[in-house]
Amino acid sequence: MKTIHANELLAGLTLAEPIPIQAVVTDSRKVVPGCVFVCFPGARVDGHDYAAQAYRQGAAYIVANHPVEGVPADRTVVVPSSHRAMVRMASNYRMFFNPLMIGVTGSVGKTTTKEFCYAVLSAFGPTLKTEGNQNNEIGVPNTLFRLEDDTKYAVVEMGMSNLGEIQRLARAARPSAGIITMIGVSHLENLGSRENILKAKLELCAGLPDGAPLALNADDDLLPGAEIPARLRPVWFGIEAPGADVRAEEIRPVEGGTAFTLVDAAHGRFDVTIPTVGRHTVYDALAAYAAATRLGLDPARCAAALANYQTTGMRQHIVHHGGITVIEDCYNASPDSMKAALQVLHDTPTQGRRVALLGDMLELGSASEAGHRQTGLWAAGAGVNLLIAYGPLSTATAEAAKSEGVTSLHCQTAQEVVECLRQNVQAGDTLLAKASHAMDLEGVLAAFYQTL
Repeated sequence: MKTIHANELLAGLTLAEPIPIQAVVTDSRKVVPGCVFVCFPGARVDGHDYAAQAYRQGAAYIVANHPVEGVPADRTVVVPSSHRAMVRMASNYRMFFNPLMIGVTGSVGKTTTKEFCYAVLSAFGPTLKTEGNQNNEIGVPNTLFRLEDDTKYAVVEMGMSNLGEIQRLARAARPSAGIITMIGVSHLENLGSRENILKAKLELCAGLPDGAPLALNADDDLLPGAEIPARLRPVWFGIEAPGADVRAEEIRPVEGGTAFTLVDAAHGRFDVTIPTVGRHTVYDALAAYAAATRLGLDPARCAAALANYQTTGMRQHIVHHGGITVIEDCYNASPDSMKAALQVLHDTPTQGRRVALLGDMLELGSASEAGHRQTGLWAAGAGVNLLIAYGPLSTATAEAAKSEGVTSLHCQTAQEVVECLRQNVQAGDTLLAKASHAMDLEGVLAAFYQTL
């Protein structure tokens, strides 16, 4: 973080002194002299309990929801919401920089699209990106606080769980271009309908300047009918839609990834190879190319740079253990991403059987049972030989797959899953592991690998 005066960083929150601030931290273990320490109340840990200690260690200001004993009143910034305060400080800090920035949101594919954007933008100069999935009202500010004078490009991922969140994040980040990957059913539990999810994702527009490009999925069933502000420049990407501005043709698997012909109505045709498998990742690559080129970056260089994509975390990470090919896709799950992952399993060559370890998908609300049941049908259609369903919600997945003739087993605990894998998965098999992050499939796989 570049040094900024407290009165500039905390503008709109308090009348602070013009003293230099070196960092904004939310973890008491990262407190340094001259920082702002933000207290977040939590179910297990309350940051307010560490505020006095942070002040003694040199924190210049404490942002808190109430006065804290041991912290002088003139160094306490009392706010109703620590999250809103983080966003406000990030917005203030952002004003001192002017990178070309792409803001990414959508129900599925945000992180992969963000990484494709980083691959493209970093081919042109120093680029900042959201690390991991830091896409909420803490993560986005922490990303913006990493802006420096030499940052030429940036890509910021924005997620949400309720209406209004993306609007606040977008207004703080003020991206130069936007991407909406697709409208799915994630967070349906909170928002109630896909139409409300669409409304929430379109809040990205609030942070875009007049004339900014907005890359949109032309193959999505809701986005083409959305009301896009006339002041923005929509650019449509897709595979099926013939009128899309940026399309992919001749998609084919190649060793280590996927090849296709990128057809740009404005700039011509390019042969592209990306180091990912699955049709859904082609959409993510198209989105990144569409946004970057409409910001004025050279199309040929953008297309070539897509090959520089690097997988992060537990997303479609292919590993080999004990003769078993494992597609680790454990970070998160929704019906849309389950369908895409099962297609990857179907398209992956295997010497043995195709095995799917599919766990519960959370936050689907009233769409939960139908989503899990449909996932079981997709598993059957993808040629899965053995389905191992994990968690109470996945009972419907196992039942649906079994009704289509797929050998299906159901486990309630992680220990049961490990034992089921040990007994049933053998050398030569290809195993897909996917569930919501809270199901901790990373831990399940780690335990399974120890048995091989």
